[in-house]
Amino acid sequence: MNTLECIKTRHSTRKFKADQVSRELIDQVLDAGRRAPSGGNTQLTHFMVITNQDVLQELVTLIQEEYGKMPVFHYNAPVLIVLASKANYANNFADVSCAMQNMMLACNELDLGSCWVNQIRHLQDNERIQAKMRELGLSEDEKVYASLAIGYPDLPNDLNRREIEPKGYPVTYID
Repeated sequence: MNTLECIKTRHSTRKFKADQVSRELIDQVLDAGRRAPSGGNTQLTHFMVITNQDVLQELVTLIQEEYGKMPVFHYNAPVLIVLASKANYANNFADVSCAMQNMMLACNELDLGSCWVNQIRHLQDNERIQAKMRELGLSEDEKVYASLAIGYPDLPNDLNRREIEPKGYPVTYID
């Protein structure tokens, strides 16, 4: 698939099969994220890959308790990639966003579903969430800026690639 087709057919998956994703595929997704641009080529984005189902369930429970009984935040995906960066770094969210887009496109190319989820970022100052993330490897000087749920889509036609025309996004040319 070419790049423009990949961009046009990418969409968020919110229902996943329980099947585990191979380490090889996860590594390809991570490689795409790690090749994203970063301000001044600093490459400060920290990728935390969670495949342990007990840890994922613990995060689900913790987030539900702290976020107000919201539905399962990672849509039961077998893999959650949490992206963090230095809290005092001016380009933290921009760098993480570039990595997220690269990874979502890689997932589309690799026949994996993906969905950007924000609950950990929204709770990044919550003491319980922060303690759990530190336990999982988040540094004291880092904050979570995004998370990506990935896995095999549990849809009638698997990935169900489709091209949807943008409904918004105004464009103004100044010639």
